[in-house]
Amino acid sequence: MTELLRTLVARLLKIRYAKFGIVGASGTVVNMVVLYVAQELLFSGIAAPRERLYVSLALAIFIATINNFSWNRLWTWADRQAPAATSTITAGTPAPSTLTLFAKYLLASWLGIALQYGLTLWLAHYIDYRYANLLAIVLASVSNFIANDRWTFRKK
Repeated sequence: MTELLRTLVARLLKIRYAKFGIVGASGTVVNMVVLYVAQELLFSGIAAPRERLYVSLALAIFIATINNFSWNRLWTWADRQAPAATSTITAGTPAPSTLTLFAKYLLASWLGIALQYGLTLWLAHYIDYRYANLLAIVLASVSNFIANDRWTFRKK
């Protein structure tokens, strides 16, 4: 019975990680589009492309983080949300507001965000900033999943 339970839990976690990956892929698209538009158009008044990258990357990460939080909350970890009618997770514990949950998401994702930002800037010295950003996103995604699965959207 214990082995069957372990297998079932392993499958569920894989499904959740697949959902997280799909949401992450959508966030990657959002991130890359915002980064390109900001770098090449929106902040084109900033003369040095390297200086422009600091602002463009911060904006891209912020917008993609909002996208990812929204979809992860609504889909990846939907089973861990409090029912709207009761507004409590457990008896006597109020359900966190969306803003509180977003703040937790940001805190849980800080390592991944910092990794993505730092790695992109460093790798951009050697390769095109778009490829640098894509590689940094992939490397940072694992820490984001673990932190959000274990803390932000943890099972009550």
